[in-house]
Amino acid sequence: MSELEPGQSVPDFSMPTDSGETVSRDGLKGKPFVLYFYPKDDTSGCTKEAQAFTALAADFAALGVRVIGVSKDSIAAHAKFRAKYDLGVLLASDPENVVIAAFGSWVEKSMYGKKYMGIDRSTFLVDANGALVKAWRKVKVPGHAEDVLAAARAL
Repeated sequence: MSELEPGQSVPDFSMPTDSGETVSRDGLKGKPFVLYFYPKDDTSGCTKEAQAFTALAADFAALGVRVIGVSKDSIAAHAKFRAKYDLGVLLASDPENVVIAAFGSWVEKSMYGKKYMGIDRSTFLVDANGALVKAWRKVKVPGHAEDVLAAARAL
């Protein structure tokens, strides 16, 4: 799959969230949003990332930008993760890997010389028309949520 380029429409998607709603590209139309893909609930990097976006949730909300975290974890795992850390971002579940793959975030990884497929920590800022504004790949957590907020402020 070719990588998404700024200005292109993002792939259509629809996913259940831990809040009981379904989040979709069409449902978000008219408002900018952030989709960030992360490997697993309640792991150190993913927790720090969710906490960083939560710390800035009011700033994103003031801009009218929804922030949605996406992983393959179940809705039940998301709910437990949210409650444990009092997270202020929406968590969407993509257990079949459809949306993750559509955004090019399902990639070959390597650990201790062993290759496997997994989620690339990546973030997508999407404008009110559903077009990609900016993509961040192979995200390093420190300072990342602040970078995304700065880009959202420039919309």
